[in-house]
Order: sequence, then C-alpha cells, then structure tokens
Amino acid sequence: MPAPPYSAGVRLLPNAVTVLALCAGLSAVYFALSGRFELCVAAVGAAALCDALDGRLARLLDASTRIGAELDSLADLVSFGVAPALVIYIWALEGSRFGWIVALVFAICMALRLARFNTLIDAEDEYPFAKEFFVGVPAPAAALSAGIPLYLTLHFGPGWWSAPLLVGLWALLVAGLMVSRLPTLSFKTVRVPPNYIAPLLVLVGIAAALLITAPFLGLAIVAVVYLLLIPYTGYRYRWLARHPEAWGVPVRERRAVARAARSARRLGLRSPLRRRVAGRASAMAAAVRRFGDDPTGAIQRGRAGNGRT
Repeated sequence: MPAPPYSAGVRLLPNAVTVLALCAGLSAVYFALSGRFELCVAAVGAAALCDALDGRLARLLDASTRIGAELDSLADLVSFGVAPALVIYIWALEGSRFGWIVALVFAICMALRLARFNTLIDAEDEYPFAKEFFVGVPAPAAALSAGIPLYLTLHFGPGWWSAPLLVGLWALLVAGLMVSRLPTLSFKTVRVPPNYIAPLLVLVGIAAALLITAPFLGLAIVAVVYLLLIPYTGYRYRWLARHPEAWGVPVRERRAVARAARSARRLGLRSPLRRRVAGRASAMAAAVRRFGDDPTGAIQRGRAGNGRT
C-alpha cells in the first residue's frame, strides 16, 4: 500500500487553521467588551482569512474529512454569526429595547444559512452552472456587510449611520440576504479574460493602497461594491437559465454565446428552449434503451410506422 504523500501532522494543518478562525472570532467579542472595536474588525478579518485558507489547504493536502467540514461550519457560525451579532449589540444596540432581538435574529439566520449550505452540498443541482453561484450571501461576506455602519463610525466618527435604529435595521437586512434565495457570486469560479488582467491588477493595487491608508473606509467600500454586484449576479443567473446552449461552454467563452444570442434576437431568431432541449435528449435516451445503438434510425422507423397507421 503506497504511503500517503503528506504526514499525518501536515494533514492536520487545515483543521488547525479552522481552530485559529474560531479563536479569532471569539477574540472579536473579547475586544468588544473592552471597547476596542477597531481590533474587533481586525479579528473578524483574520477569521475570514483563515476561513479562505483552510478549505484550500484541505484540497491541496488531500486532507478533506467529515470532521473538518463540521468544524468549519461551527467556526463560521461563531466567527461570522455570533461574534458580529455581539459586537454590533455591544457597540450600538445595548441600550435599545430591540437590540438583543436583532442580535438573536442575525445569529439564527447565520445558523440557518450554514445549515442550508451543508444540505445543498450533496443535493443535485437544477442547472449544471449552479456551482458558480451561492444561494444567499455567504457567511464571511455577510459579516463584512453587517459591519458597514461600524466602519464608517471608526473612520468618520458618529453620525446618522451610527444611529441604533439604522444599525439594527441594517443588520436585519443583511440577515435576510443570508437566508434569501438570491444567487450571489462565487469567486472560486470567476475567470478573468486576458484583456482585463492588467486593469484588474491596477484595481487590486488601488484597493490595497486604500486598505493600508484608510482601512475602515476601504472595508466599507469593498462591502458596498459586493452588495451592488448582487443584481448583476441575479441577471447573469437568469440569463444562463434561459440559454441552455451556454451550459457546456467554458466561462471565458460565454461572451461569444451572449453576442450570438443578441445577434439572433436582432434577426428575429429564437434561442432553443430548455424544455425542448431536455425533451429531445429524453427521446434520444429512450430510443437508445429500446433499439440499441442506432436511435436516429429507430426514431425515423417509428415516425414512418406512425405515418402508415
């Protein structure tokens, strides 16, 4: 039996990173109790970084385990659900009558979002392109978005954005986005065309400079840009659902399919409907099961027989 490519100690590294994410999330609550909210943001950011690394390490080291997946979900619940809810409550909602309700709703919605994500992993997708999207806002993005009022306060000082009523309503809105059925972008499947690599690298440099010089304002801008991408993601999902001819096309080549579809609409041509494509495939499959390896000839013989009766 061949030896594993990595030692047992190295294969435990992804779980160790997940535990670090859990510790970072709990540390955010500790910093909030001390009134050091800038360190709360840093702790949740560290948890998000660890969350992005542990899955990739598990795949790289071939160390994916069931206990690792469960530990990852529990760490996400604490770091991106319980910790942000408590930080927001301690910062702005502690003196409000509905503040604790907001914190409970946010944490519960995070638990429901993670439970649904775990059940959808093994479920069969309705569309073959569904893996390119998340259902609802993912946990790290939700924690990032919920903190926008806190980021603005840390950068500009108190203002209308730090009013308890607005902070509570914003947290409830983000909680609703978590458990919604809205398709959101999965950056794991994003492919950048070669012509856009250079401009994208420039934008990454600008974002890095902004995060270094004005980190809280930069976080707020990143969160707002992500939320503004949700309508585009919904449009992209609906477009793919209406164009089955693009399902088997690589992501980088779908622009050509979109241009062809626009040209067909200008010429008055109709794109193939999913129901017709599925029906044709079902007919061919049934013919193969009935007549063997020559389904086309079998269908033609069947049509000829129907014409004689």
